[in-house]
Amino acid sequence: MNLDLIPLLIALVGLILYTVLAGADFGAGFWQLIAGSGAHGRAVRDHAHRANAPVWEANHVWLVLVLTVLWTAYPPFFGSVFSTLAVPIFLAALGIVFRGLCYALHYATEVPRERRVIDMTFSISSVLTPFMLGTAVGAIASGRVPVGNAAGDPLTSWTDATSLLSGALAVSTGAFLAAVYLADDARRSPEPDLADSFRARAVVTAPATGALALAALGVAHGDAPALYAGLTEGAGLAAVVVSGVAGLTSFALVWLRRYAAARLAAAIAVAALLAGWAAAQRPDLLPGLTISDAAADDATLIAVIVAIVAGAVILFPSLAFLFRLVLSGRLDPGRRGPAAQRPQGPDALRPAWSARAALVCFVAGGLLLVIGDADAAHAVGVAAFVAAAVLGFTAIGPDQLAERER
Repeated sequence: MNLDLIPLLIALVGLILYTVLAGADFGAGFWQLIAGSGAHGRAVRDHAHRANAPVWEANHVWLVLVLTVLWTAYPPFFGSVFSTLAVPIFLAALGIVFRGLCYALHYATEVPRERRVIDMTFSISSVLTPFMLGTAVGAIASGRVPVGNAAGDPLTSWTDATSLLSGALAVSTGAFLAAVYLADDARRSPEPDLADSFRARAVVTAPATGALALAALGVAHGDAPALYAGLTEGAGLAAVVVSGVAGLTSFALVWLRRYAAARLAAAIAVAALLAGWAAAQRPDLLPGLTISDAAADDATLIAVIVAIVAGAVILFPSLAFLFRLVLSGRLDPGRRGPAAQRPQGPDALRPAWSARAALVCFVAGGLLLVIGDADAAHAVGVAAFVAAAVLGFTAIGPDQLAERER
């Protein structure tokens, strides 16, 4: 494998994870927008907020990863895209900022008028962000972003039929993912009818999303022939088929109320769709700009790859731990465990021992990296930081967090 291809594959994985995870978060905002009034509408909005509040900020880690890799490893591509598509990217970033603000203010007031303003702002931002990001992807895929600083038209480059349909598809995809995810999460909800409510939303959204995908493909036939050709042959066609099969499977599983399996199938459908776009795009990133032409020098690429691998050692366990807590219901409001589950004997001493060991490893790692000059000292320092992260997770495991809630 060529060195200049590795960071691009990392960026693609990050984009897939962002779409699958943050896309569902955005989709939850869409359902909050049309939840309606009354007690049931309030329950839908509260459930969507509770399910995503612990993870919404962590989901944006993947967007930061994608932007950092593209900026560092493929500067001509990054500069061309962000200068030509400055308007939709700015609006998407504005939506992310307002969504974060609304998350912080969600429980800050009980005044009905203020709550309505917060909920409406959150929901509109949740639709605005994926739509604008989708139009940006559509503009890149349809070849409307030329190479160069602000070389493309700031308006018409992302307002064509392919780009707008891509934006609508991004919103619809997020809505479908959110409906499936929230139906699964609703099984732990005190309101048993929420699972069926989100199931109905998933059943309606699945065919709508499929229809939008087919419409986008049909429009691309005349509007972006290179993209259409890439999606209808070779690896691109295989990815489209996988996406379609996974989408139908997810729909069937939702119909059968197999929500956990439906969640996985829905994620595969979205991942395959993005993989198909990447396959159709190769070997060019932009018209006339190949991957090798856009890539930075080998020293920079190696530094990027090493930095990502080193960061993954800490990031992946952290995110896995967070999602374990969320999916197991450990962070559900009001959750209490029986006193009988409280650790006894040697296990009761483990958290305190782990916390002290984590602190020792953290201090040792910092001293070795800052004061030490030898490569061996730096290597041991990095290992000490990794050990500190692992021990720290052990010290604040799910059982210990549950204890603190009592």
